[in-house]
Amino acid sequence: MRRTALYSSAQRAPAEPPEPAASPSPESTPAPRRGWRGLSWRDPRLLWGCIALLAAALLAMGTLATRSLPQQLTQKDIDAAVLRTLSTNVLPSPASKAYGAIIPSVVRVMGFVKDKAGKEDVEHGVGSGVVIVDKGIILTNLHVVSGAETIKVTFSDGLETTASITGMQPENDLAVLQAHKIPDDMIAATMRSTADLLPGDEVLAVGFPFGIGPSASTGVVSGLGRAFRSPEGKQQLTNLIQFDAAANPGNSGGPLVTMDGQVVGIVTAILNPTQQRTFIGIGFAVPIENAASAVGLHPF
Repeated sequence: MRRTALYSSAQRAPAEPPEPAASPSPESTPAPRRGWRGLSWRDPRLLWGCIALLAAALLAMGTLATRSLPQQLTQKDIDAAVLRTLSTNVLPSPASKAYGAIIPSVVRVMGFVKDKAGKEDVEHGVGSGVVIVDKGIILTNLHVVSGAETIKVTFSDGLETTASITGMQPENDLAVLQAHKIPDDMIAATMRSTADLLPGDEVLAVGFPFGIGPSASTGVVSGLGRAFRSPEGKQQLTNLIQFDAAANPGNSGGPLVTMDGQVVGIVTAILNPTQQRTFIGIGFAVPIENAASAVGLHPF
């Protein structure tokens, strides 16, 4: 049987009107796309929520960045911190710092002689001294150890040992001692030239007045280049430092130091017009230049 052609060269027949589209049923309509927790991406609530989350994240990042930057201190902040420190902490006085610097080098010096029976040691003199070389070389006054048969020194750490006289400078009432034992951490004093020392400069006298100590007293340089004659009139000392820091028997041979703890002199005498051996405000010290020369040292 002959098949009907799909295409023809004849004119196209008028098209039949299309059938009206059927209305979609609710069951066939696709559901709108839902976002987080059932909200539609077109829902304004979700949009504002995202904006809020973004703003919170930016705020948190800004806070962390601010915290990571170092705080810029102003001069006002620094001044306030210094004032708080000064008001809450008690700073040591200059005299206290000077004492702390010199005390490891200060020693007690005692001279002994045998009693009449020749059996026991009897105290002959007590004074002070200062270590100027860490090998145990000590400066003191000659009158402290003169005539002693045995000399003992006690260091700041409590070590007690005997010592020998290795040098003398009678014109300055000085003696050089060598300790027979020394502490493991022996510290020698720092000496300072008296070239720039002036009347009015603060000084500290450290020693063992009447054997008590170590003791410290403060005062000022009262004068320079002074002369002193001993009460017995046997000896005159010259070129002395006059000072008014309290000194008494037992201070002899101890250091006279500046407020930086450096030795400028060796305490050697006190002046009292009466027969009492007590301090009335005038003491004398041998300049450290003279004292250092007694052991062949002249560091200035």
